Amino acid sequence: MSNVLFVVTGARSWTLADGSSVPTGYWAEELLTPYRLITGAGHSVTFATPGGVTPVADEVSLAPDANGGADVRPDLDAIDGLQHPMKLEDVVLGDYDAVFYPGGHGPMEDLAQDATSGKLIADALEGSKPVAIVCHGPAALLPARTAAGEPVVAGRKITGFSNEEEKAAGKADKAKWLLEDRLRELGADVSTGPAWQPFTVVDGDLLTGQNPASSEALAKKLLERLS
Repeated sequence: MSNVLFVVTGARSWTLADGSSVPTGYWAEELLTPYRLITGAGHSVTFATPGGVTPVADEVSLAPDANGGADVRPDLDAIDGLQHPMKLEDVVLGDYDAVFYPGGHGPMEDLAQDATSGKLIADALEGSKPVAIVCHGPAALLPARTAAGEPVVAGRKITGFSNEEEKAAGKADKAKWLLEDRLRELGADVSTGPAWQPFTVVDGDLLTGQNPASSEALAKKLLERLS
């Protein structure tokens, strides 16, 4: 069985273009659904955050209507590793077989500029270890550079939370930058499917999912790599 590292945002707020901030965190479905599938298949999961801070779920993502009518708080609270994550800075990549990044607006705040996370992604891809990232999680790809200093996303086929979805969610006009735009600026070959529908892209060892609805499909693709 494999050991999968979940790198989770430690941010609790997201800074907007006007300098104000709104509460955020990781998106519950994007963490819990892959966690259930991966551990249900017999693999182990270890959590890490920048500085080892205890991550929080975006309150909006905890609403029952965002989780098929279920209250997922008890399930999240029961994940001991999530309540006591490793420091990302202490992670030894060789201890893991794959890396998974859930989204939420949190990664736009911290992982989008976290050099440790960026190096982890670059090293994993260089070492042919699968890296799966969903929704706003691809913000963590922004600081990742190859050994030659080039963006790891340059020329790669990927997806992520689309401009269309950001606009529909009412955040596009308030954001400092949009994920889809920033990825394209770094040379990524970004494709997106219909808003809010499952859509994934696989380019070698980099697996990406567009939105919360894509978390299950993305986790299943990762499981195929681990089997």
